[in-house]
Amino acid sequence: MGNTSNTSVFTSTLSETEDLIFGTLYLIFGVLSLSGNSLLLLVAHQKRSLLKPAELFIVNLAISDLSMTVTLFPLATASFFAHRWLFEQAVCTLYAFCGLLLGLGSLGSLAALSAVCCLKVCYPAYGSRFSRGHAAGLLLALWLYALAFAGAPLARWGSYGPEPYGTACCLSWEASGRAATLYILALLICCYLLPCLLILASYALILWTVWASRRAVRQHTCPRRGARGPHGLLLRLSMAVCLGFLAAWTPYAVLALWALLGDTSQLPALAFVLPAVLAKSSTLYNPLVYLLLKPSFHELLAKDRAPLQALLTLLCCGCRGTALQPLPAAGCRGCREVFEGSSGCPRCHAPAQLPGGAAGQPGLGRTVQLVVLLARSRSGPGTASVAREALPSATAKELL
Repeated sequence: MGNTSNTSVFTSTLSETEDLIFGTLYLIFGVLSLSGNSLLLLVAHQKRSLLKPAELFIVNLAISDLSMTVTLFPLATASFFAHRWLFEQAVCTLYAFCGLLLGLGSLGSLAALSAVCCLKVCYPAYGSRFSRGHAAGLLLALWLYALAFAGAPLARWGSYGPEPYGTACCLSWEASGRAATLYILALLICCYLLPCLLILASYALILWTVWASRRAVRQHTCPRRGARGPHGLLLRLSMAVCLGFLAAWTPYAVLALWALLGDTSQLPALAFVLPAVLAKSSTLYNPLVYLLLKPSFHELLAKDRAPLQALLTLLCCGCRGTALQPLPAAGCRGCREVFEGSSGCPRCHAPAQLPGGAAGQPGLGRTVQLVVLLARSRSGPGTASVAREALPSATAKELL
């Protein structure tokens, strides 16, 4: 390590069994995060020409999480297994810098994504103007913002050092002076509290807008059970992102606030390692959410699997309880694309036999799929009111 004093602070304060457990967790998290984020980037690469502006933030999130996995997990895992920090002080500083920079990049991506989603759903007149250029400019600003806070300790505003449990490095939460106290306070407010409030406010407004639109259209159309279709998926995606954000980063923020306002010398080492593990777990949680809940991503994963693709096609274009032939991919605009806020409920019908075959031969039938939308005509000002209050289907689909 270079000298005796450094050796003492870089020796694990956990038991060997605890180090083995957390080293194994980090190893599992690293493998899953590497697989999930790589898969997410592969899917994004396959549909790169079709990526929407909001999806660029998901790609940026995957890049940030993958970079954190590659730079941090191997060092921390090896140190846990060795029961001490295996590297020099300079590597410790670099580890802490990368952890803070990439962590702030991930938080910024989540906050920006929530704001863009809110803009598109709740204020579509402005959200429709949000382009790839706007997304690229916002991403650049986010990384500069993260770099400013992560680089401040290198300029002696704050400092980096070993974690209290000795096998990793982070920001030194124990403020050694007024400048360090102001830095930690600014970091908590600007890099946790404000993004947290933005995410919660954005998704709360999205949920309220979708709920209000569904309530309005149900008064004029036949009800549908369950939260199906794009808007139901949007609700589930919003809830998953909010819960994941809070579960991953709130314990770390609480610990930092405790270190700022109180005395952490009496806290056990597990009180420091558990929040760090939860924060690192976000690197595997985020790709899991988007791969499972974002149809435009997980449908690409299944396109080379014939049975699963047939099932997805049936769900997209077919009807339950009928043996339907799948429609061509370009024309897949069946029941699922009919938003429940339309003036009537979709009715799907079984295949019908039409006279005349494909070659025009008599006596041969051709099976086609008919999707009939039965709408009850309404007149008066009520129709215009419902149309204005209903959330556009295209808006939700652009986010999913």
